[in-house]
Amino acid sequence: MSDQHTYLIELRGLVNADELNASAPLRVTEVRTAPGSTVMAATTDQAGLIGLLRHWHGLGFQFLSITCESHHQEK
Repeated sequence: MSDQHTYLIELRGLVNADELNASAPLRVTEVRTAPGSTVMAATTDQAGLIGLLRHWHGLGFQFLSITCESHHQEK
């Protein structure tokens, strides 16, 4: 069993989803941009989220917030 969640991840600055997806371990979509930040959505389990965050941290991105938006259970 794998718990899937949709996470909203707010990054500092303007970030292009296509550039992130070119090298990211999982696919993300852009939700919104605001002055100074970009919110991306990723649907994954907790291990996938941690892998994604570590990858982005290694690229130098700064996280402003991480929110669990929804819950889906796969059986």
